[in-house]
Amino acid sequence: MKNTVLIPTYRRPLDLSRCLSALQAQTKPVDQVIVVVRDTDADTWNFLAEFPLHNLPLQTVTVTIPGVVAALNAGLAAVEGDVLSITDDDAAPYPDWLEKINAHFLANSQIGGVGGRDWIHHGDKIEDESRAVVGQVQWFGRVIGNHHLGVGEARFVDVLKGVNMSFRTQAIAKLHFDERMRGTGAQVHFEMAFILTLKRAAWQIIYDPQVAVDHYPAQRFDEDQRNNFNAIAQINLVHNETLVLLEHFSPLRRLIFLLWAILVGTRDCFGLIQWLRFFPSQGRLATRKLLASWRGRWQGWQTWQVTSDSQTPRNSALNFASLCVKKISGNAQ
Repeated sequence: MKNTVLIPTYRRPLDLSRCLSALQAQTKPVDQVIVVVRDTDADTWNFLAEFPLHNLPLQTVTVTIPGVVAALNAGLAAVEGDVLSITDDDAAPYPDWLEKINAHFLANSQIGGVGGRDWIHHGDKIEDESRAVVGQVQWFGRVIGNHHLGVGEARFVDVLKGVNMSFRTQAIAKLHFDERMRGTGAQVHFEMAFILTLKRAAWQIIYDPQVAVDHYPAQRFDEDQRNNFNAIAQINLVHNETLVLLEHFSPLRRLIFLLWAILVGTRDCFGLIQWLRFFPSQGRLATRKLLASWRGRWQGWQTWQVTSDSQTPRNSALNFASLCVKKISGNAQ
């Protein structure tokens, strides 16, 4: 199988150097490497001009629009391989990465996507906890990631993580990443929209912890600064999650999801109960998280209403839920 690796990058040449070196060390040689670079990113362009390729089949694609979605979509147009693997510039795939990815695609023609564990490095420390449940969207809308902590055998999942995901190009065909995703850099949950579309087309998605990359989370140059709360980043994250789930859920599951999200939520995307849980320890910060989450839910609903291809009439219960979101969002402003 012919392998293409696609890497979006922005202002992180030292990280990109480590990533490209890891690709040069693959036991199954990569057939095509596409690096997507912003037109204004002089540091990366200068680095690539000097990088010793050593037979690495590298080509560059220029993008002028901020965000990972625009970068990946620009790169898709240049893909030539049977398998497309996507990773981040701050990751370094294990030497057998492509070899193990190909083994899954060769073993089962129904597999459309393969992902694996990203071992997260924090200086000299590595996150080495373990989780059995990985990459699941629960029936009521809770999204479980844990891709960086997965252990056990390869199994079917609902979603993969952008730092370590591969696709059969026959499966993705002309599919592109959803340009409605908000954010100017990371655009959290962009991969969920893409992969749930593949699942709806009856392709199987596999997570295998042995398909691994080292991940060195690097500086971001947008509003999303990982562990530091930012209201705009939070609104964007919740907007994206809400839009994707509304797009792929049935009317009944949409209703259940909206009510659960507003009233309960998660420790990352607050609902009322999570606010009550964390208010004693976080105070005003907990309130800011709640208001940002509610706004994200409302804005995600609005985007879905305006852009959804579904022509199914909204039932009265779903309309009631939307009014609840609208009222709560209005009170939060």
